[in-house]
Amino acid sequence: MAAPKIAPRLPKGMRDFLPDEMLKREYVFNIVREVFHLYGFEPLQTPVLELYDTLMGKYGEDAEKLIYLAKHAQGKEELAMRYDLTVPLARVVAQYENQITLPFKRYQLSPVWRAERPQRGRYREFYQCDADIVGVGDMSADAEVVGLVVTTLQRLGFKQFSVKINNRKLLTGIGKYSGVPDHQLPDLYRSVDKFDKIGADGVRGELEQRGIASDAVARMMELLQINTGSGVERLDAIEKLLGGEGAEGVRELRELAEHLENANVSPQNYEFDFAMVRGLSYYTGPIFETVITEPNLGSVTGGGRYDGLIGLFRRESLPTTGTSLGIERIIDLMDELKLYPNGIGGTVVQALVTVFNADTRPESTKLTAELRAEGINTELYLQDRNVGKQIAYADKKRIPIVAILGSDEIAAGNVKLKRLSDGTEVSVTRAEAAGKILALLS
Repeated sequence: MAAPKIAPRLPKGMRDFLPDEMLKREYVFNIVREVFHLYGFEPLQTPVLELYDTLMGKYGEDAEKLIYLAKHAQGKEELAMRYDLTVPLARVVAQYENQITLPFKRYQLSPVWRAERPQRGRYREFYQCDADIVGVGDMSADAEVVGLVVTTLQRLGFKQFSVKINNRKLLTGIGKYSGVPDHQLPDLYRSVDKFDKIGADGVRGELEQRGIASDAVARMMELLQINTGSGVERLDAIEKLLGGEGAEGVRELRELAEHLENANVSPQNYEFDFAMVRGLSYYTGPIFETVITEPNLGSVTGGGRYDGLIGLFRRESLPTTGTSLGIERIIDLMDELKLYPNGIGGTVVQALVTVFNADTRPESTKLTAELRAEGINTELYLQDRNVGKQIAYADKKRIPIVAILGSDEIAAGNVKLKRLSDGTEVSVTRAEAAGKILALLS
């Protein structure tokens, strides 16, 4: 009895990427890696599975509901699929501290998993792209991270964006100044983090529902919405109102601004936004979130300083700051804003060598090898079909050049080259073929 057919389908929230889309993704990945290397960040890879205890208790209750638990066949270890790349970094630094030189600047570009409710733009499996600096408490490291983000987005072709910067210490100062009890400060973070989604009135109502006094909420909302200027002017304004509360946070942001100026990061690419929170509970200092401003397309990066996280895995913690690029969203926006260069996507093949029949195949195979030796991505046609169908195949795959090698060309020591985009045809010697193909491609 024949086995029943299985319907080909994916779990919800998972995706396949066919070659055309993969080439666009690789284009983005490669530019990101180039910029990370430019800034001196080095690659790290960690496993898909971590111990349950490694991940839990690090992200906050809302996030930890989304962690996938993994069943182990023998049941000897409780395992979970990585939720992000930050906690695994903290584990690595503690585990390999004798093999790591501080400051440790690492990046990782890998998939993560979350038990989300799948919807447009929200997946259960997606790539994250993180860059972090371990071992530097000075704001120069945070400025390096902001500069990295700005350079990456500029290299990818984004024109209008802003890195929003705040400080968890300043947020705590705003809460205390406003009269929020210490035990309710986490509620402050959770509600204010929804500012962009539910607006000022929504945040005000939610804070009052959480039991924070209405007069405290009113004072706090005034501070959160200071919008005098975009740079140091905002720091001046909030410092004047707060007095001593949040002073360390303001000082750190001033130092960060000075480092950014010295690094030639334009003030047009960043601003201080006191209503920007970042939801994860491990942040301890400056926090960052980048939004595309024209058109208004939302957030594409997020990160900040988390000086206490590595201390969960070793006797003493290490100061750490970093960012995560929303690489999936960036890839989608590259399409939406038409930022991919012409020719990205389609195929990696630059030339197709035709095969007329069994007698000509040996010379077609030799020509293919010659072109590959010259660095040209070349495909040898492998099926027994007429040349017209071979050219149609190349056209469908968007292969730009077809090398036609029939018996007449072989006898004369020539090859005919056809550029499919405009129908240009030239006949050249075999020795000239590689150079002419490169010329036709340019």
